[in-house]
Amino acid sequence: MPSNHQSIFSPRYFALSIGIILSVMAVGFEGLSVTTIAPSIAGDLNGLSLFGWIFSTYLLAQIIGTLVVGRIIDKRGPAAPFTYALLLFIAGLVAAATAGDMYIMIGSRALQGLGAGAMMTCVYTAISLSYPDELRAKILGAFGTAYVLPSMLGPYVAGLIADQWSWRFVFWGILPVLVVSAVLSLPAFRKLKVQQSGGASGSSSTWMALLLTMGTGLFLVGLSMLPGMKGFVFALIGLAGMIVPLRQLLPRGTLTLRRGMPAILATRGLFFAAYASTQNFLVLALIEVKGITPSQAGLIVASAALSWCIISYLQGRWDAADQGRGRHMRIILGVFLLAVGIAIVFWIPVVSVAVAVMGQIIAGVGIGLAHPVSGVVAFSQAGEGGAGQTSANLQFADSFTPGVVIGIGGSILVVCQAAGMSLQSGLIVAMGFHLLLIVISMIASTRISPQSIRKAAPKKEGVNIIVH
Repeated sequence: MPSNHQSIFSPRYFALSIGIILSVMAVGFEGLSVTTIAPSIAGDLNGLSLFGWIFSTYLLAQIIGTLVVGRIIDKRGPAAPFTYALLLFIAGLVAAATAGDMYIMIGSRALQGLGAGAMMTCVYTAISLSYPDELRAKILGAFGTAYVLPSMLGPYVAGLIADQWSWRFVFWGILPVLVVSAVLSLPAFRKLKVQQSGGASGSSSTWMALLLTMGTGLFLVGLSMLPGMKGFVFALIGLAGMIVPLRQLLPRGTLTLRRGMPAILATRGLFFAAYASTQNFLVLALIEVKGITPSQAGLIVASAALSWCIISYLQGRWDAADQGRGRHMRIILGVFLLAVGIAIVFWIPVVSVAVAVMGQIIAGVGIGLAHPVSGVVAFSQAGEGGAGQTSANLQFADSFTPGVVIGIGGSILVVCQAAGMSLQSGLIVAMGFHLLLIVISMIASTRISPQSIRKAAPKKEGVNIIVH
């Protein structure tokens, strides 16, 4: 067992750690950059009517990439899936950079979503299999920092590139980062093996993932058509189509906050969705209601990213100091601080720059605690479902839930305005919905058994995962 003083950048882990960080930064930068350049893309390609599908297609494809690859990893190991995921993501970048119309752009976003979902699942698996328990808190802290840093620089850099040259160069510029990541990390991925067993075929899981994708797509389409009756019908049908595959694909009891792994995933999905959606709607509130410039709003949101980065680093040191005994309380404290941060910006009329910065810093501290620690705890219990399956569940919580919650938040604004309410009032209702999610997440966090966290045996280096 390694010493608590061992570093994720020691010779044994250096190449894999740098490769993982670069992969995460590339995916994070691409996703946030598209938010900035999407209006330019839609304008240049004469596709304003299809604007929303730039984002929805990515989310829907990511569901398939995330859920399907988890089963493949637990059968065959992560090396081949990671290679194919890289190729898919690269193909999507090239297709986007050369797109001549909006339909090709939407298709390129599907390739990027498939690749990104599979890549991040493989990265989580590599963390589970390659790093001992004592180092997972540190690598997941670095993982969080690598994902957050693009939120501080990505939108500004992408906008600058689009203004000075073309939005196409944003996609081209990500390719070298992925190539370096592949060179560093693929040799380590090839060393990771899983021991096969006579488990059930993954074909049913693939069909469930496809059914979930279709249900989610119909749900999002319905939300975009609210408050019309057709929108309510589509949204309800889509929601019904999501329930069965969610129950099949996630650990049993996730939707009812059952103790153990289900509670971990429910906690993570809810607090991350509330955080991501709050960020989006806070920017809207600052610009449209408070009259703050987009650059000022971006700096305010960046204050959360900064505190997230700092706490992500520190929590790894705290985890080593108490040998993981404080993980449960750090998750609960993190979710509580997220609730405080969101509550501070909840009442839009009294939000000033100083208040918004204070709320964002507190929220950043909260997610900097809860996000990496929940991942460490999930991996400590990965034997329940295999490293690949646990990795897919974590990535699913980070991508699917925020996408759906942001869609619900947007529909809340539309319905409120259709009812004659002001944008300001609609934003308050949307923020209230986020607070409700945080309250449920706090309830779920109390159901993460501290006994199971302490008793979970850390995996020895080079261990094979037996698929049940």
